Amino acid sequence: MPQKAVVIMGSNSDLVFSQKIKEALSQFSISCDLRIASAHRTPEYLLKIMREYASSGDEVIAITVAGLSDALSGVVAAQRLFPVIACPPDMDKYNFPKVFSSAFTPSDVPVAFVSDPVKAANFAAQIFALSDRKLKALIASRLEEKKTQIEGLDKEIGPRIEGK
Repeated sequence: MPQKAVVIMGSNSDLVFSQKIKEALSQFSISCDLRIASAHRTPEYLLKIMREYASSGDEVIAITVAGLSDALSGVVAAQRLFPVIACPPDMDKYNFPKVFSSAFTPSDVPVAFVSDPVKAANFAAQIFALSDRKLKALIASRLEEKKTQIEGLDKEIGPRIEGK
């Protein structure tokens, strides 16, 4: 089944932030669509978009990018069509109260909260890797590369133990 991430932005002002998610997903060869729909201003259009992705036959993860009150994440999650990752572009401005508007939804409306766009992409890749062995192997390979890099850097600058 084809995998697709759909980044749904509340407005065009979120485009630069959303492109960071798309770019990070491309490192895993994960297809990503950028869409604009507002839970406040265009709820019918938002629901139409979601139904289109639900009927596409693709395995879909929605990453919502919305500022201020972030009704977008809760509305998308309430449809129960696919996993939702809230990645607000204004976390720096509103700090931790932002978590409440993005992730504090009813218990049967699950929303994951990831404040960094690259981490949101990595989280989506990990979810997709649950059903994609090649993607899982790619993620594991990158983790091993990072471990080797860190250990190599430590050997370069680490203390020299006498006698060894």
